Amino acid sequence: MLRPTPIDNHPTPTSYDQRETERILSSLLSESPYPPTLNRNTHLNFLARALFQGFPKHYTAQDASQPWFMFWLLQAFNVLGAGLDPANKQRAIDTILKAQHPDGGFGGGPKQAPHLLPTYAAVSALAIVGRPGEGGGWDQINRKGMYDFFLSLKQPDGSFHVSKHGEVDIRGTYCLLATATLLNLLTPTLTANIPGFIRSCQTYEGGFASASQPYYDPDGNLMHSPRPALGEAHGGYTACALGSWMLLKPVMSDEEREGREGILKENVVRWLAKMQGGEMDLGGFRGRTNKLVDGCYSWWVGGCFALLEGLGVKHDWSAIDGEPQSASVPESADADADAEWDDIEDELYNTKALQEYILIAAQVSSGGLRDKPPKNPDAYHTSYNLAGLSTAQHRVRIVEPEYASMSDDPLLISPDESSTERDTRRRKVYETAYYWKEVESQSRVLGGMKNRVNATHPLFNLTVTHARGMLRYFYGQS
Repeated sequence: MLRPTPIDNHPTPTSYDQRETERILSSLLSESPYPPTLNRNTHLNFLARALFQGFPKHYTAQDASQPWFMFWLLQAFNVLGAGLDPANKQRAIDTILKAQHPDGGFGGGPKQAPHLLPTYAAVSALAIVGRPGEGGGWDQINRKGMYDFFLSLKQPDGSFHVSKHGEVDIRGTYCLLATATLLNLLTPTLTANIPGFIRSCQTYEGGFASASQPYYDPDGNLMHSPRPALGEAHGGYTACALGSWMLLKPVMSDEEREGREGILKENVVRWLAKMQGGEMDLGGFRGRTNKLVDGCYSWWVGGCFALLEGLGVKHDWSAIDGEPQSASVPESADADADAEWDDIEDELYNTKALQEYILIAAQVSSGGLRDKPPKNPDAYHTSYNLAGLSTAQHRVRIVEPEYASMSDDPLLISPDESSTERDTRRRKVYETAYYWKEVESQSRVLGGMKNRVNATHPLFNLTVTHARGMLRYFYGQS
């Protein structure tokens, strides 16, 4: 018997929405075959229609998100194990480069103002389809202009505006750090004070909000306290905060990493684990407390657990306040389907239940994936559901690094660092970003290998192969 979420005998509009969602989701269990099957070909057709035929007219409102649509589609293709032919790769490269601003960074489309979020999307898309050399996209990135653009957005408290005169948002911080890491642009000047800003965004719940309110003393110096977080904890902001923290790990001091300036790992583990829905939610994730489950948080929340392991949090946290249970399945299901899960090591979240949610509730039979039924599929939810499926199937962890010293990049030379210090910093940044590898023996794929998707890099949401390719090139590694 499936157990609905308790409402404490005080029904509200939120509890009514929760109950209706649970009714819809739980009804799918009896209607769907088990174990479920990933409809790979229908999803590939959905993606191909969007990429080659274009989006419906109502997507005009998303004109400032063109690099994002390119990234979502290309990354979804790659997670499903497909890629573009050389001619269409070149078309994609040419399209992406049209969004590059002459002064540095990428806008949401041609001749649009540069913005941190489409800059990350454009560079990530180029990591997938681009290459070195003329017309390949990588050498056409204006790194000097981009670095100057990044510095122009930096604030004294370590935060960044997402664009000129734009808002401060931790998503912008992550997009900047991920892009700077991929392109070898991470410098002490760029990263100064960012750890303190990230830490200040952690809320009393344990997750992270979008920003914090800085205060300054009469002399204009940033005060350590008060520095309250603005808004509630959110799955997307938390993913960006943890990703940023991991990217900063090689350049942070011991006090910033683990001392009073560090993030409260126990609190964020507890909050993330509690975001997984119960039996009637089919194990999906929600993005905020008391909100409905949504397929995109399969990545935004589910993807955080690999980052936590990279930050030193091990599986022995799994006993915190209990653990979510896998959704019940029809009695007619094949018992052998569960055999591979009998010896699975305790995890911080229920990876099997998340795969059930994605394959049973998020898939649409005509192609594409969605937030939840009865909603329609879209490129955003298709990409992040598949990324969540990947992180639930695979364990990707840091392995032993190897690094060859590289010659100085004139762009990154600072009088505050010696050549040796610069090379040491670059080595640490490269190792933190590059040396993630799938542990094949710990993969758990619900429904067998026909449902397997490619492993996704926890820091970049690129396949490990594409992330490594761009990192090797810009760090001068063979």
